[in-house]
Amino acid sequence: MSRRGFLGVAAAAVGGVMLAPGIQLIEVARAAASGTPSAGASATVRWGMLIDTTKCASGCTDCVTACNTENGLDPKPSPTSAQWIRKVEIKEIKTGRAASVPVMCQHCAEPPCVDVCPTGASFKRADGIVLVDRHSCIGCRYCMMACPYKARSFVHEALDAQTPDVPRGKGCVESCTLCVHRLDQGAKTTACAEACTKAGHGAIVFGDLNDPGSEIARRVREIQTTQLRADLKLDPGVRYHGI
Repeated sequence: MSRRGFLGVAAAAVGGVMLAPGIQLIEVARAAASGTPSAGASATVRWGMLIDTTKCASGCTDCVTACNTENGLDPKPSPTSAQWIRKVEIKEIKTGRAASVPVMCQHCAEPPCVDVCPTGASFKRADGIVLVDRHSCIGCRYCMMACPYKARSFVHEALDAQTPDVPRGKGCVESCTLCVHRLDQGAKTTACAEACTKAGHGAIVFGDLNDPGSEIARRVREIQTTQLRADLKLDPGVRYHGI
């Protein structure tokens, strides 16, 4: 949409808010979303993760610590602190087999958080990464309610000593970005995957799902993988083995 077209829609929203606020707000969101920058993202790429729960140790928090450090999150999160990745302990009722599962934003191909966002702040890049524009986020938290993975957090308090590459803001919703700042600077992996590899676990593989020659694509072909809540048909970019 052109700038003039967007301003026209915005003006209509202001003028008609008493008549049809919901419809006008949706139209403004669509106009705003159409102009969202993708920072050079390519549609030929689909960034994703493969998490091998058979290699993920219960009690290990290396990935969580790395994420907190990389993105300037609270190293000792409270119940109201933002957390972009968390460890979930699951147990099979019939067999008793237990597994430790890292859960973060699943970067869905059909993200419900984007569908419900009234301002276009939640958006999906061409390379499959789902992000939140903190300048457009109004803190309504509709996306938090829509996310079936409980992967988004709300920033309740003012922030200081932020990481320059990861701007955050009070009153905004945020979640895992797949370390998009790293990728846009030419890096090939995320902080959590890097930490997991350095620790010798090898439970997290990051890469381009669309590249048949990549490690993640090869592993997905060779082993059985699943997506969390595959029944919702959201096509997450995060795949799991062993659950």
